[in-house]
Amino acid sequence: MKIDSSALSATQKNALALAALYTRYGYAQYKMSKFEEYDLYNKNKGFLVNEGVITFTDTDGKLLALKPDVTLSIVKNADKALAHAEKLFYNESVYRVSKSTGSFKEITQAGVECFGKVDAYHISEVLLLAAKSLQVFQENFILEVSHIGILNAFIRHMTSDSKLTREIWKYVNEKNIHSIMDLCAQNEIDAHLAQPLKDLLSLSGTPAQVLPQLERMVEDFSLHSEFEEFKNTLCIFEGSDVQDKILIDFSAVGNIHYYNGIVFNGFVDGVPESVLSGGQYDALMSKMKKSGRAIGFAVYLDLLERMAQSADAFDVDVMLVYESGCSVEEIARTVHEFQAQQKSVFAADMRNDKLKAKQVYSLQKGRLEIIENNA
Repeated sequence: MKIDSSALSATQKNALALAALYTRYGYAQYKMSKFEEYDLYNKNKGFLVNEGVITFTDTDGKLLALKPDVTLSIVKNADKALAHAEKLFYNESVYRVSKSTGSFKEITQAGVECFGKVDAYHISEVLLLAAKSLQVFQENFILEVSHIGILNAFIRHMTSDSKLTREIWKYVNEKNIHSIMDLCAQNEIDAHLAQPLKDLLSLSGTPAQVLPQLERMVEDFSLHSEFEEFKNTLCIFEGSDVQDKILIDFSAVGNIHYYNGIVFNGFVDGVPESVLSGGQYDALMSKMKKSGRAIGFAVYLDLLERMAQSADAFDVDVMLVYESGCSVEEIARTVHEFQAQQKSVFAADMRNDKLKAKQVYSLQKGRLEIIENNA
């Protein structure tokens, strides 16, 4: 059965477009229930965006939770030892505490997870899919890419104090170089020890612009394998139509308790925060006693829907106001003609002032007339 795209919400259209993209690369859809045993999340709090979880007691006495995360469920249900790379995508709702309101909200996500026998190509492919996912929504996007291993070596060069390291990571995430230098002064760390990190955080540009500089910077840190991994991962973009949209930025770290290796964040015009985030999470695989490596990302469809609503403030393409003399057949035929032009239609015997329409038409018996054009 062919789906009438005019009847779908922006989120539904985006989810279908992403599903088509992911299946072209051999990813199978993963479906999970709304509930998981709370113990799964309680044991892995460090891997959650926040610790707020909605819980309730099931009829058999088990403590269940409304899912705050999809990746944990996927890894939990994965085979302990995979001889190949497992490729999955999902379109799910998760339930988390909103940063802005402090209350629970439903968040719609799509994303991919690749785990098991993951090699350099798989990591590159996931990065490419992240860029292509952003391209689904608009051409003007940026995918920021970083590497936790490289960053970690530069921070260890400064200090081995765990409390101080946590504070430095916080400022790295904010790209707050000034506060890092103040922190060094307060803790009597020589400025020259902090200079390499300062230089690293100052790097920003496409792989072609940044990688030659980065190669020189990592020479003193025994990071040859990490640099080669980083460079080889990014080579998948060379000559592609998105190569100028890839930005190396070492402040793009996200949750350091969750990620290792490659990490990335995606941005589009019209949304002040990242609409996509992801990276490698080998530590989670190890913690849950699964062999192999893992990488994935999530696309926040609810944020993108708000972007679509702000970019197109119309509720409907056509408002069709028909008079009492019109037959059901005539009204239905007119509605169908507009829908054949991929336009959404609100038809009623009187105008609805609560809806904003691109065009308003009057349908009288045998006569169709446009009375307002806001397009």
